[in-house]
Amino acid sequence: MAEISAKLVKELRDMTGAGMMDCKKALAETSGDKDKAVEWLRQKGIASAEKKSGRAAAEGAIGSYIHTGARVGVLVEVNCETDFVARGEIFQDLVRNVAMQVAACPNVDFVRVEDIPAEVADREKQIEMGRDDLAGKKEEMKEKIVAGRIGKRLKEMALLDQPYIKDSGMTVDELVKQISGKVGENIQVRRFVRFNLGEGIEIDKMDFAAEVAAMQAA
Repeated sequence: MAEISAKLVKELRDMTGAGMMDCKKALAETSGDKDKAVEWLRQKGIASAEKKSGRAAAEGAIGSYIHTGARVGVLVEVNCETDFVARGEIFQDLVRNVAMQVAACPNVDFVRVEDIPAEVADREKQIEMGRDDLAGKKEEMKEKIVAGRIGKRLKEMALLDQPYIKDSGMTVDELVKQISGKVGENIQVRRFVRFNLGEGIEIDKMDFAAEVAAMQAA
């Protein structure tokens, strides 16, 4: 595989307006061929989507998904720029698919990594720092290992970083950008809430042995 230089990534970003990581991935997928990388980004709908990302997205829709058996339900808000696009089939399909994705990812609690509160990241860091396999390692080495683990862990908690359930070759973020490119508007997943049947309800478990003993004593 050709070496992907930072200079080449920046050139592609300047040409397309796509994000740095998307540009790097495009170049990796096309063996460093800049022209083919542009085509790759356009096929994914990423190049045009990034240029629209700064525009206001105040329209959209709230979608829902109830999993088979009615034990898990999801509400999700996805925004776009116009009511016309919001009512369209392509956008509505995206909303349904995002809601389904949330239902399929029980460990995901945030839309993006940037939304994760600092205290959550700090808690995860403390957990990782206390792992047995780090015992005896130098502090500098521990910090590097933990930083890598935390980066991975935070992505596991973010919806947009998840592999799309209908096509694991792309992330949810890439799916949203692809649809944004198709409809020609800025699209943003704003928030979601997941409902698990019975969550938070404390159930008193009956101790049958104790009950039988009490009856016999009486």
